[in-house]
Amino acid sequence: MLKTILSISGKPGLYKLVSQGKNMLIVESLTDKKRFPAYGNEKIISLGDIAMYTDTEDVPLKEVLLSMKKKENGAAVEMDLKKATADDLRDYLAEVLPAFDRDRVYPSDIKKLISWYNLLVKNGMVDFEEVEEAAEEAEATEAAE
Repeated sequence: MLKTILSISGKPGLYKLVSQGKNMLIVESLTDKKRFPAYGNEKIISLGDIAMYTDTEDVPLKEVLLSMKKKENGAAVEMDLKKATADDLRDYLAEVLPAFDRDRVYPSDIKKLISWYNLLVKNGMVDFEEVEEAAEEAEATEAAE
């Protein structure tokens, strides 16, 4: 599922990949459900390709989101991101991802992570692992045939 959820730099929120055209993607905002084209010159990143820095190796965003889901029991994070201090944000991430790299993960990154998680929960997109595994199993079955 995370492969079809996109972040577009310069635009707030997250977007769902709807279709692909020549030199562009058709995306739908998770916030207001409006569809529009996103062109190749915009920096577009799939959430499935994002990882968080840790002291040892990078951890895929899927694992961080699963850890947040477990901590919050599938509910949204109850934190006022506008009033949260850098220490509040770091403390929260330390509960979810204890080994995160405190030098390379900035408070703004943690705010973005929490807002993305809350947006995914609000839209009922919380099957971070199940959908990915089912897709991988289907691909493995097709490859074996």
